[in-house]
Order: sequence, then C-alpha cells, then structure tokens
Amino acid sequence: MRKILEDALESCRKYAEEGRVANYIPELAKSDPAEFGIAVISDACHLECVGDYDKPFTMQSVVKPMILLMALIDKGADRVRSLVGVEATGKPFDAFNYSDQALKREHINPMINTGAIALCTLINGDTYEEKFARLLDLTRKMAGDEALSVDEDVYLSEKMTGNKNRALAYMLKAYGMIEDDAESVLDVYFRACSIKINCIGLAKIAYILANRGKDSRTGEQVIPPEYARYVNAIMTTSGMYDGSGEFALNVGVPAKSGVGGGIMAVVPNRMGIGIYSPALDKKGNSLPGIKALEILSEKLEMSIF
Repeated sequence: MRKILEDALESCRKYAEEGRVANYIPELAKSDPAEFGIAVISDACHLECVGDYDKPFTMQSVVKPMILLMALIDKGADRVRSLVGVEATGKPFDAFNYSDQALKREHINPMINTGAIALCTLINGDTYEEKFARLLDLTRKMAGDEALSVDEDVYLSEKMTGNKNRALAYMLKAYGMIEDDAESVLDVYFRACSIKINCIGLAKIAYILANRGKDSRTGEQVIPPEYARYVNAIMTTSGMYDGSGEFALNVGVPAKSGVGGGIMAVVPNRMGIGIYSPALDKKGNSLPGIKALEILSEKLEMSIF
C-alpha cells in the first residue's frame, strides 16, 4: 500500500502546476499549491500516510456530509428530505440561478452551498452557538481528534467576503425555506467550513462511513447505518460538484471535495481516504487529488461500479 501511495503522490505532483488555489476567499489564496498529502485507513484500521498528510487545512465543503449527518441525527430523513432534495443539480456549488420559478427543495441537494446552509437550521440547539458546538463535537468524534478547532482567520475572511453565500441564504428565506435569522444561519455555515483538519482526520471520518457508521477502532456505532448509507449515496451523485459524473466514471467511490484542497473518499467496506492538495481545477476540486484517486482506484480496484 505504501509504495502505491508514494508512486501516486509523486506522479501527480505535476498537476499542481495546472491548478489554482481558491482566491475568492483571501485567506485561502495564501495556500501553497505544492502541498500534497494522502492518508488511507484500511485492513482493520491500518493507517498509511505520505506527503503533507499532517498539514492542517480548512474543511470548506468537505464539512457538508457532517452537516447532513447532524441534520439526519437530529431531525430524521423525512424532515431532511422535506427541506432539500437528493438529485444532482449539474450546476456549480455556489449557483443561485436554479429556476425561473420559485425555489423548491428539489432544486437543491445537501452537497451544494444552498442545501448545506438550509440544513444548518435543522441542527438541534437553543442558539446557533449550540448548533455549531454540536456539529464540531460530531466532527471531532468521527475524526478521532478532540483538538479540532476553527481557523479564525479563514472564518473571518469567509464572513467578510461571503456575499454570494449571503445571497443564497436570503434567497432561501425569501422563498420560505428557512425561517431563522439568515446571518445566524450563515455564521454556523462559515464556522463549519473553517474547521481545521488534516488528511488523517478525513480518512478516519471516511472509514466510519465506509463501515456503515461503525468506528472499527472502538467498536462504537457512531452513526446509524442508514444515515451512513444516505450520506454515501448523496456523495456518489453530488459530492464532487458538477464534476461528480466524471469522477464516478474515473474513480467510482463516494467522495466529497472542498475548495480548501481536501477530498474525503469512501471505499465501502474497505477503506477511508483523506487527500490534501489546494491546487484546484475549474470546478473547485483538487486536481492532483483527483488524479491520485484515479490511480488508486485502478491499482486497488476501488470502484463500486
């Protein structure tokens, strides 16, 4: 396994030159496009890591499966389905031109910004500070890292420049899809996207999802099996933005990317993978990361199709 990971890392470094770091969030523009790390957990929790696997980065959209999980745990699948749909949109992650008519749940899914913002309202808590604290606790537990915290600089940068997300939240409110104060909802979303993690943390979360919600390290059933299945299904169809179809063809596993450069990939019943490389393609996915996963999929026969 280690030799395969080392070869994938080295052969895909060149793609960083073709990608670009996210520059619409000022703090993310400071990322080093040459950084590249991979962590894989498999075979009864065996961990292999190469490259910059311990480099912390912000989750950005990789946190969306966690938001979905928290909403499912707190409100159940029926309530989640009443607010957001499950179909791929075929549009960029921050799109807001969904329809010429009123915005409806079937226009959005949990893996795009609009859907994730809406789902923040379903997390239990008397205040939005409590809602975020519960989301952070679940993320810490699944990542096996109680030290996970918010990158305050990135959070403030997102809050200052997140006018498109602000427009999405107010659009949700305008169409009656959320009733709460839009700025409070957005604060949870911005904080969630700014949670710092590394490749190992992502791999651990993915490994729990790969094992139907069970943490093989402790034997604990962290999340209900049906919710792990729900999240994996949505990631398969929509987790790589409007590049999800091509990713399904070339890699063939549930995965979620983020503009911070992270990719979390789930190989059902086999392994969890965390990748970090902030050099993005035009759709907001890590370019070296996708190329590495294509190699791993071929070498390890990962595709579920």
